[in-house]
This record gives sequence, structure tokens and C-alpha cells, in this order.
Amino acid sequence: MSKRYSLCALSLLLPIALMSETIQLDSISVTATKVETSTKDISQSIAVVNAQTIEDKNVLDVSSALENIPGVNVESSSNSPSPRLIIRGAGLKATYGVREIMVIKDGVPMTDPDSFTRFDYIDMQDVESIEVQKGPGSISAVNTTGGVIQLITKSVFKEDTNSIKLGLGNDGQRNLNLKLREKLDENDFASMTFSKRTIDNDWRDNNAFDSTQISLKHGHIFSDDATLETELAYTESNLELPTSMTRAEFEIFKATGEQHNTSSAWQYTARDSKILSLNTKYEKEVGDWTYKPRFYINHWEHFHPVTGIINDADKNYVYGVDLEADYHHKLFDKDATLVMGVTAKQDRSDDAKKYQYGDVTTRNIILYGRPVTQIVSTLSNEKGSLANTEDSLSTLYGLYAMETFSPFERTTIDISSRIDKLGFDVSGNEISYYDYGTQSYKTGVGAYALDKSYTLLSSKLGLTYALNDTTNIYTSIAFANQAPTTSELTDNEALDKTKSINYEIGLKTRAEDFSYDIAIYQNNVKDEIIQIKDINGNTIYDNAGQTEKRGFEFLGSYRVNKELSLGLSYAYSDFKYTSFQEKVGTIFVSRDGNYLPYIPKNQYGLEANYKMDNGFKARIQTKTWGSYYLDNANTDKYEGYEFVTDLMLGYELKAHLIQLNIYNIFDDYYAVQAEKSVYGIESYKVAAPRSAMLSYRYKF
Repeated sequence: MSKRYSLCALSLLLPIALMSETIQLDSISVTATKVETSTKDISQSIAVVNAQTIEDKNVLDVSSALENIPGVNVESSSNSPSPRLIIRGAGLKATYGVREIMVIKDGVPMTDPDSFTRFDYIDMQDVESIEVQKGPGSISAVNTTGGVIQLITKSVFKEDTNSIKLGLGNDGQRNLNLKLREKLDENDFASMTFSKRTIDNDWRDNNAFDSTQISLKHGHIFSDDATLETELAYTESNLELPTSMTRAEFEIFKATGEQHNTSSAWQYTARDSKILSLNTKYEKEVGDWTYKPRFYINHWEHFHPVTGIINDADKNYVYGVDLEADYHHKLFDKDATLVMGVTAKQDRSDDAKKYQYGDVTTRNIILYGRPVTQIVSTLSNEKGSLANTEDSLSTLYGLYAMETFSPFERTTIDISSRIDKLGFDVSGNEISYYDYGTQSYKTGVGAYALDKSYTLLSSKLGLTYALNDTTNIYTSIAFANQAPTTSELTDNEALDKTKSINYEIGLKTRAEDFSYDIAIYQNNVKDEIIQIKDINGNTIYDNAGQTEKRGFEFLGSYRVNKELSLGLSYAYSDFKYTSFQEKVGTIFVSRDGNYLPYIPKNQYGLEANYKMDNGFKARIQTKTWGSYYLDNANTDKYEGYEFVTDLMLGYELKAHLIQLNIYNIFDDYYAVQAEKSVYGIESYKVAAPRSAMLSYRYKF
């Protein structure tokens, strides 16, 4: 269907749809300042995705929840809960997954000290709301320059009905979710959430996904009104990762909507994970103080075949504690709040192994005068010879504090700071490694060790002024560090930490029928860690000198009447290298003044929502990514995509809800990631064609 017809169809559907309320007219943040605060009163850009949005969008992975928040680039190239996530350019160095962004669930960091996040063990069907804080400087943002994503699940203390939800869709989609809650007695409460998902994704090779998740929660109220809330959760996730495509293969996909028989040698990459986690939180008020200590532990294992190497690690442990205290007092004869705490976290991996691929086809050639056995293709992800063994320990500990006070009428100031010490202790034995240049396995370096530590600072000064009862203006300056990861340090031990400083001014209005958030920012990043390829095609890491990121963001909603609401989001991103020498082969080439790749200059979305008293509801959303450069040299652009549209139709009657969600309703074939190496090789990862799921939920 042509874009012209798509736009006509969208304009006809808008009057019968209801906005997702990504920002409610009067939304509350429960995490940005660690004390419940209206988003209007927070001196930074923050978006809240509420429970109604999560239900209407049938959110099963985080990308669908965050996709229309300005300044957030989130896409999944595997049509699974494993997205690539970027906030205001932070996270760009990772071609998959999440880096430079802190993800927290109910106060527990999902991001490890090495800056990696595993979204596949977060059950999005247990999430009640999501908060996105953009930019550096959050007291929750340990080792991150991009921002914080807070996932809040439903508390066991919150009264709720039991429910069962069934979903069925094309591409082998199946979904089952069961939620139970019981009041055991006057002081004890328990709940259980069980979710099981499968999807085949038969339109392309090696892209099936299934997960089984269960969460048990218990809450106890003591005689002094203190509370103790504990969660035990288990996830088993099996995710096949499809290969990227060449330019020619991408053209075939655009013509057929299918991805089969690609030329990549690595057809059997995957990540199969098992995670067992426990966290507990105690909360008690004593006079003007509120104490909130938390402890958490988890054990995870994964089987993770990637390009050239199979990772197999089953002895991985995470331990952490966060001791927070809030003090409510008077300053300048007005209410003030001091939040402070200490935190410690340790990630331990014992005897992690890497293997060569054992089931491959090869060819023998003479390269540079020497015989080489090249890998032509993999036939499975069966393990071959042992390539590497490694023990690693990441330790982080620090302290934080934030004071919020009002020195004058209508004026609120918040000053926050945290300091953390992050240490890496890695030792291993590299027997062999995969060399991209020769496409073969080579003898490794043998025994190696890494002992490195960084002192990480994060601070913010913000001021909010109430222009009137509905509108606040704010300004802030924030600073943060980002340390390299262990894999980056193993490649280049001389890597320095990133220094990010962000200047921002914004306007927020919360009126009866409309709300909007406007933000203008400039983020200067020094020594940004970037990923490049050496002359043999191997990935290497370096500090990029300095980048300058300027942007404008708008997010607004308008309630037309009782039934109908509309929404608009827009982001303008002007991200450039101020100073960057990129290594191409054996020489360095200046990229000063060039734009960062992948980030579109213009990105916007439209939303509409309609809900009637008789239980009928409808929702439509469309998103557009403008063009962006494929590489640091700015030689070519990908055109992006226009008006990719999702539709929801639902009907709720008493305890029953039936809902149809259609994603990519006009069946657009487009890339979610396009890039070009310094040697001119293009690769593309694509979004899923049109898909639909019919869901039924019953409350009892």
C-alpha cells in the first residue's frame, strides 16, 4: 500500500482512536527523585508510560512501550524482548543490546556494573508503569551517561483482582499470563504472576523465541506499620538471533517480506538464558526519617553463540545492597527533602567458557603465502574445541545524596551528587580466537589478566520555577562518567572513562485538557567510547575525542472530549563529532564535524485514542524515522521509514476484555538498523512485517 493511501487511512482512523497517554495529564514519578513527585516539578526531561498504555498496546517487550518517546531510539532487530536502546545518542556504541543506560526494576538494577542489561528476564506483563529519565546526573544512574529506565511492577500490597490472559496471533504467536493475589491475613499478602510466550517468526530463518517466567511476591505489615516486600522470580528464555543482510539481500526482503538463505556464515546465533532472582525491601518511618534498605541476589546462566565464538557460562552471580534514607525537614521555613544512601554491588562469573563452532563447512586456501582453513558456514551451534576460559569480578560501591528545597515562592532547587568506585578483576586463558580478516581460528595469546578501576562521578543542579498553577519552567546542568566494559578493556586497556555534561532548559504544562513537555538540551561528551573495525575486520574500541549533541524534544497530549484524546511526539537531534580521528586500515582519518551515524535528525509520532462508556475502545499510533548516515564518514544515508502504524480495537464488558492489536498494519518492509563499515561493506537488520494478536482477558 502506498504512503499516500496509508496517510489517508490514518486520517480516517484518527477520529475513532484514543491516545496512549504516554504522559498523563497529571502523571506522578515515583523514582526520579526517589520520592513521589509530579513530573511537572522535576527539573529534567522525564516520560511516564502508564498501566493503560501498557494494556492498550499489549506490551510484551519494552520496545513497544518506549517507541514514541522523543529522544529514545528503540528497535528490536530480532522481534523479541532484546532491543537496541539509545537515549539522546547514548548507547550508540553497541550494535545490539543496551549500553550506557541504567535499567532498574523496583529499585533493583538490571544493568550490571559492566553496563550490560538483559531485558529477556523482565516480565513486561508484570510491569505496571515505566519511567524514562533522559540524560546524565540521576542519583540512580550508576555508570551511565544516557539516562535511567525505571520499571515498576504492581506491589503485592496493592489491592487487585485475579486475571488470566490468552493471546493468539500469526507467526506462531502464543501468550499466556496468569495473575493471582491473595490477602492471607490482616498483615500478610501474596501474589503470583506466570507468563509463557512463543513466536516462530517463520518469515525469516533462525528467529524463534520462547520464554517461561514466574514471579512470587510476599508482603508483610508489622505492628509499627513498617513493611517488608519480597520477590522470588525465575525466567527461562530461548532466543534465536537472525543474521543481518547485505544490500542485495535487503532489496530482496523489500520485494518479498521474507529473509531466507542469507550469505552470512553465522546462521545459528542465539541466547538461551536461565535466571533465578531474589530481592527484598524493608520500609519504616521513624519521625521525619524513612528508611528503605534493599537486598538482592540473582544467579544466571546462558548459552550464547555469536559470530565466531560460542559463549557458555553457568556460574554467574549478582549480589547487591542499597541502603536509602529519606529525611523530611524544613529549610528556608519551607518543606525540604534529603535523600541519601550507600550502595554496593558485585557481579561474579566463574569459569566462563568460549568454544569454537564444531559443526562447520570449511575450505583450505593460501592467504598471504600461508595455508588457512576458512569457515564457510555453520551447520548448527554445536560446540567444538575449547577456545577460552575466564573468571571475572566486577565490584561497585558508592554513596549518593540529593537535597530538594524551595528558597523562594514558586521556586524549587534540587542538588544531587553520587560517587562510585568500579573495579574489574579479570583473568583467563585464550587458547584460540576467531579472526575476521582470515575468517579462521588463530592461536590465542594464552594467559591474560586485567585489573582496572575507575572513580565515577555523577551530579546535577536543577531549578524549577512555577510560571502559574499549570506551567513550570526548568533548567539544569548535569554531569556523569561512563566506564568502559570488560570486553572493551580487554581489547584496549588504555581506554579512558567518558565525561558527559548536559545543559537543559524546558517547559512543562499540566492543564485540565492538555499537557506538554518541551526540552532543549546540549550534551557535550568527551572521550566517548566508540566501536570501529580494524584492517582485518575485527572490532576494536577507542575514545572518540569529543562529540556535541544538541536536541529539541516535544511530547504533548490533548483531550478533545470525554472520549477522544490526541498526542504528538517529536525529536530533533543534531549530533556531531567535534573531534574524532577514525582509524581506517593503518591511517587515521578526521571525522571532525561529521554527524553520528544511525541517529535520525527528525523523529516523530502521532497517537490517538477513543474510549466509550459502553466498553468499546480503539487506539492508533504511527511513527516516522528520518534519514540517517550509515557510517562515521557520512558517505551514504539510509532513508528511514514513514508512518509505520499500529492499531488496537477492544471491547471490555465487566470482567471480560477482548482486544485485537495489529502491528505494522500497512505491512511496510524497512530496516531498523543500517550501517556501513570503514571498508564500504553495508549491512541491514529489518523489522517484522505486519503481525496481529487477538487477546482475551478475564478478571476473577
